[in-house]
Amino acid sequence: MIKIDLSGRLAFTTASSKGIGFGVAKVLAIAGADVILLSRNKDNLEKAKEKIKEVANVNVSYIVADLTKREDLARAVREVKDIGDPDIFFYSTGGPKPGYFMEMTMEDWENAVDLLLYPAVYMTKELVPGMERKKFGRIIYLTSVAIKEPIPNIALSNVVRISLAGLVRTLAKELGPKGITVNGIMPGIIETDRVIQLAKDKAEREGKTLEEALKDYASPIPLGRLGKPEEIGYLVAFLASDLGSYINGAMIPVDGGRLNSVF
Repeated sequence: MIKIDLSGRLAFTTASSKGIGFGVAKVLAIAGADVILLSRNKDNLEKAKEKIKEVANVNVSYIVADLTKREDLARAVREVKDIGDPDIFFYSTGGPKPGYFMEMTMEDWENAVDLLLYPAVYMTKELVPGMERKKFGRIIYLTSVAIKEPIPNIALSNVVRISLAGLVRTLAKELGPKGITVNGIMPGIIETDRVIQLAKDKAEREGKTLEEALKDYASPIPLGRLGKPEEIGYLVAFLASDLGSYINGAMIPVDGGRLNSVF
């Protein structure tokens, strides 16, 4: 039987106290990897650490940092290196403010870059040398299906997240010869706290129950349901393992078949 075994690997996952980041960290830990969590909220990180320790006998560390703040970003990298050189780097972050293009100020655009792109570039540059020394590395960026099919009212996300696809393709070619693979994941609608809150808001506006609002979100999805954070984690674990060693430079949707585009 083929089994994903990440024993002996160190995984660093951002935005990992809740939602997709937490789901990914939990799956990697169950697969045997030691994990480093990162979030802005220490209490949430403590809870996340305890939840992972309940299901996996691995080392779990965490770093409290706001990656939109340059000083926090630099400190977070130093603290990661104090723990060790990660073999696996999973980059995730929340979304920028919603709105249409003409509603966005230039400050909004700068903030979106500081949230979605700058930390990914900075951390990658800092963490790659450790992977090069090992001649092994797995870098996985979380993006969105919006980079394939732009979604109304999230202009910032539609535009800035697509830059990560360029980063994936560029690094796949530059780092592949050094034993480091680089890939991107495009999630569809995943059942996170944020999605539940959006569904609650929708239910209140439209006079529906929460269950009805969630069904509305699920209706365009061929599988008929929202994804689970752990289902992103399963793909990350595969890409991080030896089983995924020939997948490099890919942008992979995990959306239940919702995308309509052919390529």
